[in-house]
Formats: sequence, structure tokens, C-alpha cells
Amino acid sequence: MKQDYYELLGVNKSASVDDIKAAYRKLAIKYHPDKNPGDKASEEKFKEVNEAYEVLSAADKRAQYDRFGHAGVGNAPPPPGGYGAGPFAGYETDGGNVGDIFGDVISDIFGGSGFSGRGRGRQSSSAQRGADLRYDMDITLLDAMKGVEVPLQIPRQGFCAVCKGSGSRAGAGKKTCPQCRGTGQVKFSQGFFSFAQTCPKCRGEGQIIESPCPACSGTGRTKESHRLSVRIPAGVDEGTSLRVAGGGDVGDRGAQSGDLYVVIHLKGDPLFKRHNDDLLTDLDVSFPQAVFGGEFDVKTLDWRLWFKVPGGTQPGTVFRIRGEGFPEVGASHRGVRGDLLVKANIVVPKNLNEKQKVLLRQYAQAFIEPGSGGTPGDDSIFKRVFKK
Repeated sequence: MKQDYYELLGVNKSASVDDIKAAYRKLAIKYHPDKNPGDKASEEKFKEVNEAYEVLSAADKRAQYDRFGHAGVGNAPPPPGGYGAGPFAGYETDGGNVGDIFGDVISDIFGGSGFSGRGRGRQSSSAQRGADLRYDMDITLLDAMKGVEVPLQIPRQGFCAVCKGSGSRAGAGKKTCPQCRGTGQVKFSQGFFSFAQTCPKCRGEGQIIESPCPACSGTGRTKESHRLSVRIPAGVDEGTSLRVAGGGDVGDRGAQSGDLYVVIHLKGDPLFKRHNDDLLTDLDVSFPQAVFGGEFDVKTLDWRLWFKVPGGTQPGTVFRIRGEGFPEVGASHRGVRGDLLVKANIVVPKNLNEKQKVLLRQYAQAFIEPGSGGTPGDDSIFKRVFKK
């Protein structure tokens, strides 16, 4: 008994055409005979998947199937175009959807190899681009705020100095690849369709090296320490990734080089923390200073300034000094910066001498309401602090 087409593709009956196409594509890649050579079960599954897609992707056939099941599509007339009742029956490669979806399937199976139907083809470049590289850089908050240019030495694959990237021994040349005869591709057919795959011997170049360079074994590349300078823009934050085009491994025999990605990490600072474009710092304020106010020498990341704390400042009060934070990366106006947020920490003395205790008790006495009968510290913080 035939399996339900919806179950076969793994979609529900309300699935859209795009859902059906995506499910078909995934299964066609999984069960394609060229990915499972000699596996009869996979080949049979591949045919069933194509049959299900043929029916469910066509509105009229799907309607018949939804109404009558397999009986509604079992005796369907031959498809237009005269291609027979194979797995792609009912689809024309010139303007139909096989050229779209099956071409993508073949591309996935063969890693970008060409696909053609009725003489129409698609080819991909065989040049192997160099690998991208990553470098993690630790910088200080000050460097991140101001911006800095940093010299680097990056280990990478560079051009072979002996053969200058050609891959050939000095005086030796190249010859036509005997496997693809200089085309860079090997072709084969499967039914109506013909496929073109990058030649594995010459890797699509159409030529092979007669005598490889002994220094690089014919690859044209050797390990090197690449010197370069990277400009860190002002205002970068933790995790920022800077792309240096062409800073990665060089390509295979003249192909495009990869890129270098410099990932920024901010070192910890004993005085400051960063929050977006603002800087946060603490300021120790004595009890008398909090009561009467005063001026303080406050350190910023790159200089010092005088800052006035008003009388009656409470613990945890945060003061904002505008324009002393980080610049905004890519700001359209120069001088656009965040703020410095200064948090007041009231310092409570730990060790008082007798004179200081007497004075503080007198201070506490001044706050007792007349006639209350209280004494300094009754059920108050003073009793807990100055209890003998």
C-alpha cells in the first residue's frame, strides 16, 4: 500500500507550495542515487519522493489527490512535453520548476557543480578562496575611547617565496589536464539531464603542474608571519568585530585571499566600568562632606576635573558629568560622547577616638525633640553604633 504523500514529505495537508518544495528539496538531496550509490532502498525512496512532489506541487493534481487519494492521480494522462512518466514527469526544464528546484538540489549534492537541461547550464568558479582568520585583541578602556592603531603579526598561509605562488618548480610549466582535457570540468549524464562537476584532478583549472615546487608541494602557499596595522576606531565596544579585507590566508594559486576579523575585548579597569557610551565610577564621600558638601578632584579616563558635591548628599546618589564618556562610533557630529556617572559612597568611619565619639553624641543630641524624654541613641542607630 502506497504511503500518504503528505506523510512521505513530512508536511501537513494545509502546507503551502513553498513548504512542500522545501520538504521535497531536503528529501531529494538525502536520497539522491548519486549520494547513495548502490543503495536500492534510497533509490526507491527517491522515486517516491519525486512522485509525491509531482502531485502535491501541482494545484489540479493536489485537488484530485485530496478528494480521491491515490486513485485520483493513478491514471493521469501523460505529461506535456513527452518526457515519459519518470520522476520529473509533468515539468518542463525550459521555464518549468524542475530547472529551479532540481538544479538547486544538484548544486547541494555536488557542492556547486554545474547542471544543465536542454542545453541550459550553470557553472561555478573553481578558484579556492583563502580562509578567513580571527584574531582576538585585548585593549584598555582608554584605547577604546580614543581609538588606536595597533601593529599585528598574524600567522597565515602566504604566497610561496620560492615559486611566487605558481606552485611549479623553477623552469617547469603546466600541461593540459588529461582527465578533463583542459575544460576544468568532467561531465556525465543521468537520463535526460547532464551534469558538470569540477574536475577533481586539476580542481577546475584545466591544467596540472608537471613538476611541483619543493618548498610548497605545488600549493603555491607556505606559512608566514604577516605584518599589518589595524586602526581601532574610537568608541568600540566589547565584542566589536573589525574586518580587514584580504588579511586572511592567500588564495590557492592566485585566487582571492580571505579576510581577517579582529574581535575587540575590553580589559577590566580598577576605577571605571562601561555601560553603552557612559562611564561609571565611584566617589568616596565622608559623612561631614556629605552633610556640608565640598569639591572633589575626580579622575576621568584621560584627565582630572573638579566636581562639586552639594550638601545633604545621600548614599548612592549618582551625579552626571556630561560629555566625559565614550564617543559614539560613527557619530555624524564630532564630539558626541556619553557621560561620566559618579556614584557617591558615604564612608562611615570604623574607628573613632573618645573626643570624636563625644562630638558625635552631641550632634545626635541636637536632633532629639524637646520633651520626648529620649536620650541620644534610644532605639536609634546611635544606640547601636555607640553602645558601650
